[in-house]
Amino acid sequence: MGSHEERDAEASLARLAERIEPQLVVASGDLSHRGRREQLERAAAFLRSLGPPVLAVPGNHDIPHTPARFAQPWAEFERVWGTTEPVESLPGLHVVGINSARPYHHQSGGLGGGRLERAVARLEEGEPGAARVAVLHHHLANSPWRAARKRATSRRNHVLHALSGAGAELILTGHIHQAAVYERHEFEVLEDGDARTVLAGAPGLGRPRPRRLGEARGFHVHEIDADAITVRTYLWARGDFALEAERRFLRR
Repeated sequence: MGSHEERDAEASLARLAERIEPQLVVASGDLSHRGRREQLERAAAFLRSLGPPVLAVPGNHDIPHTPARFAQPWAEFERVWGTTEPVESLPGLHVVGINSARPYHHQSGGLGGGRLERAVARLEEGEPGAARVAVLHHHLANSPWRAARKRATSRRNHVLHALSGAGAELILTGHIHQAAVYERHEFEVLEDGDARTVLAGAPGLGRPRPRRLGEARGFHVHEIDADAITVRTYLWARGDFALEAERRFLRR
């Protein structure tokens, strides 16, 4: 995290945040590599330095690789972030974080143990007219590249239907470390009245691990107005983050 390239990337992201003035910064998991305190603190300090409130959920890499993995898997994450199921309500926006990581399953995610039910209830608490957004680490729709290696959320069809039914117009995920943006009706035939939910998987922001040096680095910027949800993808190249793609989805 202390390399020259990392400092350049952080400075580039800080400049962009200052220019576009986002309401909220969302981190969809894997804020550390092994759930270590110093790694979580380092990520939190940088994200909070950007200015807006930060909503963060844990990923599978935020679970410690120690006996605490099974006894107190979220102790360090909660010490830094307060909770693994955050909620942020801002003018016109209601965002619900969901913990999809499972200590006994390093790669796959799931929303058992009442997690899905709590998320649905919290989404339904949003103010009328507010854009409702769900955030979890494990993806509900695969990226083209890593579909076989990265397992999606368990019972993902059930999870998608439940979150959409609770009013989620946008679902943000991570895990794949590659950008993937879809609208629900692009892969599922919808009936009249079904939610046209947008699913956006974020690329990895940090420097890839040695075996994955070819991975693109970046992030999404989401803009929601009365008519549409716009997803802009920024990627790291030639020493800066630059806008590389934009998709616009009509709101229901």
